[in-house]
Amino acid sequence: MVPALAVAGELRRRGHEALFIGTERGMESQLAPRAGFPIEWIEIGGLQGVGLGRALRTVSQLPPSVLRSRAILRGRGAAAVFSMGGYVAAPVMMAAMLRGTPMVIMEPNAVPGLVARRMSRFVRRALVAFEEARRYFPKGRSEVCGLPVRKEFFEVGERATNAAFTVLLTGGSQGSRALNRIARVCWPLLKRTLPGMRWIHQSGPAEFETMGRAFTESGLDGYVTPFIEDMAGAYAGADLIVGRSGAGAIAEIAAAGRPAVLVPFPFAADDHQRHNAEALERVGAAIVLTEDRLTVERFCDAIGALAKDPERRQRMGRCARSMAREGTAERAADVLEEVAAAR
Repeated sequence: MVPALAVAGELRRRGHEALFIGTERGMESQLAPRAGFPIEWIEIGGLQGVGLGRALRTVSQLPPSVLRSRAILRGRGAAAVFSMGGYVAAPVMMAAMLRGTPMVIMEPNAVPGLVARRMSRFVRRALVAFEEARRYFPKGRSEVCGLPVRKEFFEVGERATNAAFTVLLTGGSQGSRALNRIARVCWPLLKRTLPGMRWIHQSGPAEFETMGRAFTESGLDGYVTPFIEDMAGAYAGADLIVGRSGAGAIAEIAAAGRPAVLVPFPFAADDHQRHNAEALERVGAAIVLTEDRLTVERFCDAIGALAKDPERRQRMGRCARSMAREGTAERAADVLEEVAAAR
């Protein structure tokens, strides 16, 4: 939703109307109206990683959702459809295909999701965040465009060499139990082996109190917080980012030019977090630790090695910044205008 809102905002700035189609239980039901965009409702669920009952219910919901989406596109006179993929997009993209409405998809992951792969040959243009994703779309219809990221991340400068080595760990807005667990065990060891280091930890609300007590007992400098409001500011104050490897996190790491230790979420659809992390690792910007091999020793060794090698951190940061793309929302709006005019 964050990239979609950025593109919708750019379209609105240019004088166009942007309409969202989504479900009443999804985040779009809150975020689109809050940003001042109209939204129409369909009823659809997922197919991957769900039980047989949920899958059968989704199949039964698909035909009426396609018809509903087609009616919305016709009634609004839609000139183009913009999709971020995901199960909610499937009926809308199918309706656009049936109606002949040109589609532009923005694929944030190194491996596109099921909907994007199935609909790839019907999209007019694919704007991808990773070079690896281009092979899933017809030749000549894709370009590496990146993912919209707030400008504050691009304004993050290099860290002062005399500043205390600081780690920022974030498992997302809800936190990560696996990252919380490994960090809690590692804190006393890091306190002994890396004196003077600083640790900033976004725990998520569920484990905040437990993590806060453990952190205080460890004696490390820094703090634990349930949620970080100013994430760009937190990046600016960190030498190393530790976290998951969702598309948004990867885009922020690249824009800020920070080295990273990434632990992909192992149950992400199509294992896309691992592919995202490995793409960053291939350019020399990250160290990837898969959760099935995540041990205290490996975790502490990775952080310790980077703590003691500021030149390596700087190289990794430059490699990360090389993957950043500015003006992505503007480029998406350009492409949407182009395909709409061509139609």
